[in-house]
Amino acid sequence: MVTSDVLIFDTTLRDGEQAPGNSLSPEEKLRLARQLDALGVDILEAGFPAASEGDYRSVHEIAAEVRRPVIAALARCHERDIDLAGEALNGAARGRLHVFISTSDLHMREKLRLTRDEVLELTRQSVRRARRYTDDVEFSAEDASRTDPDFLCRVVEVAVAEGAGTINLPDTVGYAMPHEYAGMFRDVRARVPGADQVILSAHCHDDLGLAVANSLAAIEAGARQVECTVNGIGERAGNAALEEIVMAGQVRGAALGFRCNIESREIYRTSQLLSYLTGVFPQPNKAVVGKNAFAHEAGIHQHGMLQNGLTYEIIRPEMVGIPRSTLVLGKHSGRHALERRFRELGYDLSEAQLLRVYADFTALADRKREILDEDLLALLHESFHDAPEEYQLTHLRVVCGSVSPTAEVRMAGPWAGERTARGTGDGPIAAAFTAISET
Repeated sequence: MVTSDVLIFDTTLRDGEQAPGNSLSPEEKLRLARQLDALGVDILEAGFPAASEGDYRSVHEIAAEVRRPVIAALARCHERDIDLAGEALNGAARGRLHVFISTSDLHMREKLRLTRDEVLELTRQSVRRARRYTDDVEFSAEDASRTDPDFLCRVVEVAVAEGAGTINLPDTVGYAMPHEYAGMFRDVRARVPGADQVILSAHCHDDLGLAVANSLAAIEAGARQVECTVNGIGERAGNAALEEIVMAGQVRGAALGFRCNIESREIYRTSQLLSYLTGVFPQPNKAVVGKNAFAHEAGIHQHGMLQNGLTYEIIRPEMVGIPRSTLVLGKHSGRHALERRFRELGYDLSEAQLLRVYADFTALADRKREILDEDLLALLHESFHDAPEEYQLTHLRVVCGSVSPTAEVRMAGPWAGERTARGTGDGPIAAAFTAISET
């Protein structure tokens, strides 16, 4: 299979930020833009200048300070949007104006209230206006996957004729199946004059969990740019995850036939910075960057990992910037992982010691979710046992609110009968502990 170069168009700062809870300040966006530069993205979509003064400022600052990647700014097919985007990109080493308009009948009828002819004319005028600011113009046919194929080809033909160098065909609402999405790209390439002279781009959403699969299908069908976000953040169910597309290309390069310029060892650092800035972390089982992506608890898996990491990992953690895999000690762990952890703590256990400690370990793991190193040492030295229950709280009454917190307790202990005491404190818990100490 011939290997093709695929451009990574990162839209974390634009489409990704549109998800609820992901809002970033201009200063935070600049910080993340610098890290995306270190990651090696080819195109960095910095924002939507017409959306707010903050977005305009972000695009302008990023364009001025981040010099290696192409800096893109989004605009609707409105004169004001295009002019603001063009002005915001002033000073960029390499700027791209990205214009879009909806092309599906549903969107044109219900959202735009425009006819097909009006959309064609707006496409023509907008690409032409964008070309006043830069030769690098991208056109997106929003909701392309639900657009009539004949009309989609007409719109793309107009955009190409006016000088758009990149044509983006988005699966805006995550509706397409991989074979359908690939078929759309093949159809456009075959039917639109000049389509072989422009870059076709994929932009997929994850509403049916197919964003990455659709992106890979588009690459196979001739797309040479993929629009994606770090951690897969984005509106609704998110966008295609950058890290998944990149690592699919590295791990299954022979099968997929593409390569990209991403420095994969910066993936985890970028993921963590984004999570820190937004306060939104990936789910633990998120591919590539999730907390459990390189963690193993099952004994059979741990034994295999101790022999050779390839037994249960298709990606080496170092490839994405994670120091090493983690063998989690829990109720599913086996003796091999336990023995290794003791050796890391400086203890070489005999077979008899290991058998005894392992029996105690499994009993503890059934009762305790997380096994700490301190627990292991206590088990080894046979000092882990339940403390005798000498005291029992038989009654507790707390009053707080507009009055000073007070508590009344009754305690049973190594004395005859029960003892009652009262106490006050700065809060209900402090008051209760004061009362207990008086019994």
